[in-house]
Amino acid sequence: MSKLFLEKYLKSFTDIIEDQKQSHNILKISNIIKKINKKNKVMIFGNGGSAAIASHFSVDLTKNTNIRCLNLNEHSLITCFANDYGYEKWVEKSIFFYGEKNDVLILISSSGQSKNILNGVKAAKKKGFSKIITLSGFESNNPLKKMGDINIWVDSKVYNIVENAHQYFLLTCIDLINHKKIKIK
Repeated sequence: MSKLFLEKYLKSFTDIIEDQKQSHNILKISNIIKKINKKNKVMIFGNGGSAAIASHFSVDLTKNTNIRCLNLNEHSLITCFANDYGYEKWVEKSIFFYGEKNDVLILISSSGQSKNILNGVKAAKKKGFSKIITLSGFESNNPLKKMGDINIWVDSKVYNIVENAHQYFLLTCIDLINHKKIKIK
């Protein structure tokens, strides 16, 4: 029984990451990030497991490509902004204080319904960010999917499949940017 589950699980994940539309989006995202000028940066946000994905992406992008990426998953900042402005506004306030015109924003929400993430999109548009990239899953008509310039939607209702696909897509973008230094067998 568990072998059958594993086979179905892996097939579902493989189908998602091999989707040609997603490959096209990954190429577009990589090209957008590569073109960021030295004055600007990428800002990335997520909640829970998506926050961990955002942290991983932020560190690897900065370290491996010399493209600045800011991820504000610092406990004191989140709790300060959540306390003073409400949890739904902490991403918005982070963008207000740390974002600059022509930055790129990446937002991750498995459901695509997290109010703090949705408010972040609105703040980035007001601030004049050059591109907004969203990653979501679950329902195809989720609000986040409708708000970005590029939207990666994972057709699954299984959290770990959605989050693993998001991480795979984002880290693949870094490897595409950095492909000349990578040797693949």
